[in-house]
Amino acid sequence: MLQAALRSGTAGRRAVFEVFARSLPAGRRYGVVAGTGRLLDAIEAFRFGTDELDWLTSNGIVDEPTAQWLEKYRFTGNVWGYPEGDCYFPESPILRVEGTFAEAVLLETVALSILNHDCAIASAASRMVQAAQGRPLIEMGSRRAHERSAVASARAAYIAGFATTSNLRAGRLYEVPTAGTSAHSFTLLHDSERHAFEAQLASLGESTTLLVDTYDVERAVRTAVELAGPALGAVRIDSGDLAVMARRVRDQLDSLGARDTRIVVTGDLDEYGIAALAAAPVDGYGVGTSLVTGSGAPTASLVYKLVARADAPAGDAPMRPVAKRSTGKPSRGGSKSAVRRLDAHGTAYAETITVGEPAPGPRDRVLQVPLVRDGEIVGREPLRDARDRHARAVAELPAPAVQLSRGEPALPTEFVDAGPRP
Repeated sequence: MLQAALRSGTAGRRAVFEVFARSLPAGRRYGVVAGTGRLLDAIEAFRFGTDELDWLTSNGIVDEPTAQWLEKYRFTGNVWGYPEGDCYFPESPILRVEGTFAEAVLLETVALSILNHDCAIASAASRMVQAAQGRPLIEMGSRRAHERSAVASARAAYIAGFATTSNLRAGRLYEVPTAGTSAHSFTLLHDSERHAFEAQLASLGESTTLLVDTYDVERAVRTAVELAGPALGAVRIDSGDLAVMARRVRDQLDSLGARDTRIVVTGDLDEYGIAALAAAPVDGYGVGTSLVTGSGAPTASLVYKLVARADAPAGDAPMRPVAKRSTGKPSRGGSKSAVRRLDAHGTAYAETITVGEPAPGPRDRVLQVPLVRDGEIVGREPLRDARDRHARAVAELPAPAVQLSRGEPALPTEFVDAGPRP
């Protein structure tokens, strides 16, 4: 495609691409933007070296003129987008890429691969956080994911409100707080459960979390409190009827004087399993498989579509809207902006998408922010800012939107044509 555009003389035409989802996964009422920070890193590092170019030419994938163009490739355009942590809805223009066609089209795969994954994970994580009703969640999905996507999943989950991750690389790269517990193998390694608990307490102290369901839970809890005393940090239950087991363990801990010892539950939990434990005496959750697979929606189904292009390579050539008309996969032409409409109480009631420049009201929130300007990254921010933004964005939504009940997207989308962007 690039090679053909270079040959036809259209590669240098100004173009605008947008990333959006035509719909949300079934039952979801909002999505969560995540992965933008990773995408900015990828854009900055997007280069073609000698080895890559030799492979492309020797395998007949590109011709020599195209390879020479790729050798000098640097993205010099502009990118606008919803910042990480914000919520999005069908048709929300969560990313707008402006540049020459050749520059911008090369970013399609990397943009979609990062955003589709991270938005899916963050969207699932947000539902789990809402179901937990303030109880902390640990991300524990690394063993159920590709080694690189596991790190990205931990990052996305933290943006959406997870408290910690068991993935130490995510802690090192992104400063996500880390936490974990021992495995059943640690207990099985020792000659007895008592010896395993003694070893863990000697190494990590009484604030550690002991896994109590390897053999007999009641006996394990009794041994744990006997060894650690009432200051034992927590116990973890990973099997059985978690609600029933949590009540039994809570009663036993209280009777042994360990009233401050927390109960953490794990074991194939998703947002519905977490919600079902709302009345149980549970202090925290560990979530793995369901999180890193998007809880049934492993992709956000985002697309990257050309929405406007110039008639000629000249910098002052007028831009014209373009759009697909395919059955079932239409798109809306024109470079778009978006604002979130808020009422007097600060509750969102609509999202307005404007072709051209927006006209926000006094309470409206403009959603797109500059991320790349003339090829320079301008949108980097601490991960904590994205996490805080998500908490605010969810608080803006109507109350039913953050519940697990199925329904239409939380906000209706309004389209306004204000004319082409200058």
